[in-house]
Amino acid sequence: MARLRKGQRSHAGRGGVSPPARALAATLPPAARPLAGLRKPDIERRLAAALQHSDGAAGAHCIHELWMRGEFAVNIEAALAALWSRAATSIPDWLPMRYIEWLPTAYEVALAFSCARTGRSNVYLVLLDYQDRSRGPHGLYVGMSHYTPAQRFDQHKAGIRAAGSVLRRGLEVLSGPTLHLQRIARAEAARIEAQLADALRDAGLLVAGGH
Repeated sequence: MARLRKGQRSHAGRGGVSPPARALAATLPPAARPLAGLRKPDIERRLAAALQHSDGAAGAHCIHELWMRGEFAVNIEAALAALWSRAATSIPDWLPMRYIEWLPTAYEVALAFSCARTGRSNVYLVLLDYQDRSRGPHGLYVGMSHYTPAQRFDQHKAGIRAAGSVLRRGLEVLSGPTLHLQRIARAEAARIEAQLADALRDAGLLVAGGH
């Protein structure tokens, strides 16, 4: 499975948090950064409330905003561990399961690409395990498919038309940076796939795929 909690989400209200509030938070993409206008103490208070009420979507946006601001790795790791332990079933797919140093860069680079033509193709990113490399511990695979990113990841891991890097090193789909590049025209997806891979390499990331 692409994520351990796939198909296990629940939006039932609990802990005094209303279902409409949680549903609204869950629909907001991370690139929207709805908490960007808040001070750090305000975000931390919201994160504490999200943990108290097991609200994975609200907690994910809090962690994402702190992450994009360059919060210390130890703090992001602690927040991720707390949210996963208390709200795993309601965490949106776009929040990574582990700390990734260059995630803000991946968002910045990916958000520079856009496509107005709709279609059936999806551009996706997979986090790769490069702990055995001097440039590790993580790299990226850039791909495109008419399958959803989660479905294509499962195919890679099952050896179905698999890229060797994903089969051997794939950890999880990083869906957040390319949420805006789903259901687009095939020709545009192919162009963006190649250009995005080059742009991520130029930004200093260890990149596979993009062809």
